[in-house]
Amino acid sequence: MLNLNHFQSGTAAVLALGLTATTMAPLVAPAPSFAQSTNFIDVSSNYWASEFIGELSQRGIIAGFPDGSFRPNAPVTRAQFAAMLRKANQDFNKPAIRGGNTFVDVASNYWANPAIQEAYQTGFLSGYPGNIFRPEQNIPREQVLVALSNGLNFSSTGSTSELISFYRDGSQISNFARAPIAAATENSLVVNYPNVAFLNPTRNATRAEVAAFMYQALVATEQAPVISSQYIIDPNPAPVAFTIPAGTSIPVKYKKDKILLAQEETIPLTLTVDLNITTADEGKLLIPAGSEVVGELRATKEGAQFVAQRLLINGETLSFNATSEEITTTETIRKGSNPGSILKDAAVGTAAAAAISAVTGDRAIATEEILIGVSSGIALNIGKRLFGSSSVDLFVVEPETDLQLTIDSDLVISSQ
Repeated sequence: MLNLNHFQSGTAAVLALGLTATTMAPLVAPAPSFAQSTNFIDVSSNYWASEFIGELSQRGIIAGFPDGSFRPNAPVTRAQFAAMLRKANQDFNKPAIRGGNTFVDVASNYWANPAIQEAYQTGFLSGYPGNIFRPEQNIPREQVLVALSNGLNFSSTGSTSELISFYRDGSQISNFARAPIAAATENSLVVNYPNVAFLNPTRNATRAEVAAFMYQALVATEQAPVISSQYIIDPNPAPVAFTIPAGTSIPVKYKKDKILLAQEETIPLTLTVDLNITTADEGKLLIPAGSEVVGELRATKEGAQFVAQRLLINGETLSFNATSEEITTTETIRKGSNPGSILKDAAVGTAAAAAISAVTGDRAIATEEILIGVSSGIALNIGKRLFGSSSVDLFVVEPETDLQLTIDSDLVISSQ
């Protein structure tokens, strides 16, 4: 008797064979990638923020240093940010909404005082209690987003809590920043590198990050073309259709009671996907572990095979055409065996129950046990054929059995 092929344990199954992705009904067509150089010696063309930096540099909103560098990872002070806002407001064209303010720690002849005053008057920046501005303090990421969101009068139409929950570290966002960051998220101002799921709200913003946030604010106000970047947060991304090609193997597991079924018998069966199925490039989750595969276990004279019909992913049902390897493991039921021990913790097909009844002579099995399957005709024939026989072999599927399903036709999954 052959045993089932057992799958190695792991955290995810990666699909690397011919996986294709197609964007479905994009809401905004991204502009072609900008090819111009930033001309900064420390910003390569393939740097994640290169296009944001290059565009703002051309607009005169940001500048480099005399040595030709940009220092993308350097922090930004509140005074420096106010200076950037003053230049960006030539595009935002935000009017003053309040009078000026004399901050006790900003002298009238301080280099950034005009920019700080304008940022305050237009509603982008405010001070701290005690009429303090702290111009030399490095500005955290959440303060940059709050300034842009408030200054541009952004508000979210969705739930603040739901929008914030996009970030795995959303609980670290300060209370004053929650609503503005939710609005910034909804308006695609947020750019998270290298992991889009982490906002790092209280970490000091770098010059590259401030450039990215400010450019996205220009895009949101229709003052700049869209830049295509995988690090821009979109709370409502366009669905992408991924095709898992025929021939791909999906690891599944049978977790419930032992199954016994007879030759030529078919019973309904649900299996569970054993590992996360992800794309090979970005690790995008396509089929979560625990998703259910609904189908039938069909037995012939040679063995039993699972035939998948539907795949259930997060409440969505997909048509699924896949088959397992042949199961040839059997259990021999002999005359004189105790039916109670055979049937304990087992799911038994109707035809298999008839076979057990015929061999053991226990005529009450068919009515006393909970049976599966609808093979009443097969059961009647088996009962007559095996009556008085000394033994019968039944196909068996044990709990925690690992199987591999081979996809028989391309499976298309829409993911965001």
